[in-house]
Amino acid sequence: MGSKERYHWLAQDVKVSGVDDMVLLSKINEDAITENLKKRYMDDYIFTYIGPVLISVNPFKQLPYFTDREVDLYQGAAQYENPPHVYALADDVYRNMMIDCENQCVIISGESGAGKTVAAKYIMSYVSKVSGGGDKVQHVKDIILQSNPLLEAFGNAKTVRNNNSSRFGKYFEIQFGRGGAPDGGKISNFLLEKSRVVSQNPGERNFHIYYQLLEGASGEQRENLGVTIPDYYNYLNQSGTFTVEDVNDKKEFSDTLGAMSVVGLSMEDQDSVVQLVAGILHLGNINFREENNFAVVESADFLAFPSFLLGIPQDALCSKLTSRIMDSKWGGKSESISVTLNTEQACFTRDALAKALYSRLFDFLVDCVNRAIQKDREEFNIGVLDIYGFEIFQEEYVQEGIKWTPIEYFNNKVVCDLIESKLNPPGIMSVLDDVCATMHAKGDGADQTLLQKLQGQVGSHQHFSSWNKGFVVHHYAGKVSYDVSGFCERNRDVLFNDIIELMQGSEFPFIRALFPENLEADKRGRPTTAGSKIKKQANTLVQTLMRCTPHYVRCIKPNETKRPRDWEESRVRHQVEYLGLRENIRVRRAGYAYRRLFSKFLQRYAVLTKETWPTWQGDERQGVLHLLNSVNMDQDQFQLGKTKVFVKAPESVRRHAATTQLFLLEEMRERKYNGYARLIQKAWRKHVAVRKYVKMREEASDILLNKKERRQNSLNRNFVGDYIGTDVHPEIRQFVGRRERIDFADVVIKFDRRFRMVKRDLILTPKFLYLIGREKVKQGPDKGQIQEVLKRKVELANIQSVSLSALQDDIFIVHQQDYDSVLQSVFKTEFLSLLVKRHHEKTQSNLPLKFNNLLEFKVKKGGWGPFSSSGSRQIQFQLGQGDEAVLKPSGKVLRVSIGPGLPKSSRPTRRDNRKSFYRENRAAPTAQNDSDPHNGGVGTRRGSPSRGASLRQQSSMEQPSLPRLQNRHRRDSGHAQHVDMGFMSVPDQGAAGLQRRRSKELKPVPGAGRPKPAPKPKPRSPQCRALYAYDAQDTDELSFNMDDVIEILTEGLSFRSVGLVVWTPSRTRGNVPRKLRGEDLDVEVIAN
Repeated sequence: MGSKERYHWLAQDVKVSGVDDMVLLSKINEDAITENLKKRYMDDYIFTYIGPVLISVNPFKQLPYFTDREVDLYQGAAQYENPPHVYALADDVYRNMMIDCENQCVIISGESGAGKTVAAKYIMSYVSKVSGGGDKVQHVKDIILQSNPLLEAFGNAKTVRNNNSSRFGKYFEIQFGRGGAPDGGKISNFLLEKSRVVSQNPGERNFHIYYQLLEGASGEQRENLGVTIPDYYNYLNQSGTFTVEDVNDKKEFSDTLGAMSVVGLSMEDQDSVVQLVAGILHLGNINFREENNFAVVESADFLAFPSFLLGIPQDALCSKLTSRIMDSKWGGKSESISVTLNTEQACFTRDALAKALYSRLFDFLVDCVNRAIQKDREEFNIGVLDIYGFEIFQEEYVQEGIKWTPIEYFNNKVVCDLIESKLNPPGIMSVLDDVCATMHAKGDGADQTLLQKLQGQVGSHQHFSSWNKGFVVHHYAGKVSYDVSGFCERNRDVLFNDIIELMQGSEFPFIRALFPENLEADKRGRPTTAGSKIKKQANTLVQTLMRCTPHYVRCIKPNETKRPRDWEESRVRHQVEYLGLRENIRVRRAGYAYRRLFSKFLQRYAVLTKETWPTWQGDERQGVLHLLNSVNMDQDQFQLGKTKVFVKAPESVRRHAATTQLFLLEEMRERKYNGYARLIQKAWRKHVAVRKYVKMREEASDILLNKKERRQNSLNRNFVGDYIGTDVHPEIRQFVGRRERIDFADVVIKFDRRFRMVKRDLILTPKFLYLIGREKVKQGPDKGQIQEVLKRKVELANIQSVSLSALQDDIFIVHQQDYDSVLQSVFKTEFLSLLVKRHHEKTQSNLPLKFNNLLEFKVKKGGWGPFSSSGSRQIQFQLGQGDEAVLKPSGKVLRVSIGPGLPKSSRPTRRDNRKSFYRENRAAPTAQNDSDPHNGGVGTRRGSPSRGASLRQQSSMEQPSLPRLQNRHRRDSGHAQHVDMGFMSVPDQGAAGLQRRRSKELKPVPGAGRPKPAPKPKPRSPQCRALYAYDAQDTDELSFNMDDVIEILTEGLSFRSVGLVVWTPSRTRGNVPRKLRGEDLDVEVIAN
């Protein structure tokens, strides 16, 4: 990808679409917010900020900016440096965890189909990519990423509003070690929609796994499990919808089985899971009819498969579905009574068993994932929750005594109390549990009792009202009507003990393990209800979130058609209202968005001043104030509370102030640590570089030993690696990955199909080989400028071999499948040694090196002309004279002659004994303490220094000074004393003094006043006129227009590479040119 090829949203001249951060909107209302989101959405900008809060609009299509390129772009970057992105939020989460040593969580809110699950995937994927680690860590990452398709198969379904809707709540925690590598995880699941197992609305589907099984089952599975078309099963045919657009259920089934293997399920357990899924489907086909007011199984044939797959007797299954055992106490005695069920109760019992089997299977899968990745001891974690949430600032301001103007917004706590309050007055769930506790049979009577009690308990609540079939709750998102039909029965969520005993008697250990209840112990106390389970799970979740630093993502669904670029104004506006975006912006503008405990603030920014580093010794409040004053933060931009410091949102102040306030704290901190890191790196690199490069030199020599002659100066030279200095050349570094290490960089010569020479920057990294050239921009605002262009990017695994001659030349050929690269570099030995090593690391095989004086290489097909076809070329090497190669192309053969070099058996002879300066625990030598009284005493060392010591001394001085007074001895061994040499001065008085002063003041005119002689005429070189225009293809080529006069200095391969036919003055008659060589007349000589 060339430097001019950018994603449209990263280009400098990109169209402006609204504002990146809606805190900067000129008007703060729902219409302005909706319009800004629409502008950005239509231009494929799906992310927008409200301060640190990320707004995400579902694009309903794949977008190009979720690649490794964006991972590199956002890693370690501040929020304001790049366009809004979920990766920016994920990076902020990860960095805050590492810097503050605090748990983090991301709360993702939005309605079904708004993209919450996808956002959670991107966050987990980003953290997994940037967190590093070894094999064990990679295993944990694989499980974390593969758990998604597994849990989606069993927990997601197609709804009217979303083709992949999560029908359960999931809080995923990625656990990290002290070094920042993920080494564990934990999934908390709650609120699985079990009712979907037995019934679905029109246009919807059951859970994905059922359809995956029906499409992906093998022939043997179809026979053993009774798998057929979905319309056959009562639990699937109610909605009339069996497929999802653009979803391949057969492939998804294969992915689900693969995910099971990754999380550690054995093949036996995988077969048991699939068998149970099929058993639930067959269970739903058992129907009942009524005889004498009692239920009987309509067809005994439908009992066979569920009994077989569940491992229970057929008659026992029939009996438990149509009757139950009730315990009766009378006069201190207990008695068991068999009660026969009616058809309605029998269907309820069947469905209760199906829901229990599925929910316990889902819990089993979650436990499998947790067992595979959960750690014994938690250190740090990042949690991701896709559920509604709203951050509250105002209570904290009151507690800390902060002065500010309160912002009015709807607090949903009043609705939460209406639903879950236990006392004064009891909430809806408490009333529902009380009614269920007094129920004795299924029927509409209990539902009507619920409605009457609700009217009596909460009928006067401002957010509650009733209607003829149920009640209405005025939620934050609007009014929601609830039909009470079946409320009580669903809330009981009771699985009769008879059914539990039946499952505990299964012949399959897998099924028995799903029912671990102790029935005798569980008989005591009131049975749990669905409502009580929901409250317990929600309270546990809230407690977990309260221990984390929260981050927020607000997801918006732009339409109901699930199509890209379709914008439904009223729907989006409604979501903007109930997500509280307007209030969020106003809070960000008026409030203090950055809040931190004094101790945490001091810990984070202590490095900025010497008074606070490493620890502040005084009062924490004064320490915070000292840090804020050290960066000259304006007094109106922060307040100090009782235990926390509050800093205004940088977006709410002027742009230049933003960079000098809170952002400045972060930037100064980063610079401090970067400076320290560079010092440590420099010292360490200096310490290891010498021995590293000595070893590399020896290894490199072994590669060519007894195979190729060596150059005189190549054996003992130091290896540098980066001969270009890519750290200070971002125009070259841009083509290499942000975290990709550069092992070798050099400017080399590349030969094309015609053996023309062009310069290329050769870059070698552990993964790729890059060739970077330069081209003139032909259009656009940069027209005429020379720009770096990526000419070739080669994966090291795709390099087949490297060919060289046996002589001392610097030419080598890198062979590939499609075409080869012929290069020339004086540092070829160093390059080859690194290439061989990196190739072996990548492929676990040795890179073939071929040595021959006749080399052949493949060329890439060109445009037109005699050399345009693909094919092969040859290079012939022969002994000649001198150390410089002489190149003579002839057709498809290049002849290279060069004089003999060092013998092929030559090896490095110099041993480098240099050490890092910091290895010796002593002060650097000075002229004072190193003076030798017997050797002049001026900057000389005692004794005879070794060659290595001399080299070290010479390299450490800016200007080496020559030793003086080598043969004179001084009697005084102390410090050199100042000697007054004034007696040597000549007096200025007298005639001699006057003449001396005149000679200094009156200088004669140079040349005794004669005029400056004319310069000698330069030898006139031949000139030529261009017959057509030519645009240079590289920086060392010449651009010219038609009729331009060009002076010919020398003729060589590079001269002919632009297609010029050379004429010499000695072969012209007057102004008539004579052709010397070539076929096309390109220039003509006009002067001799």
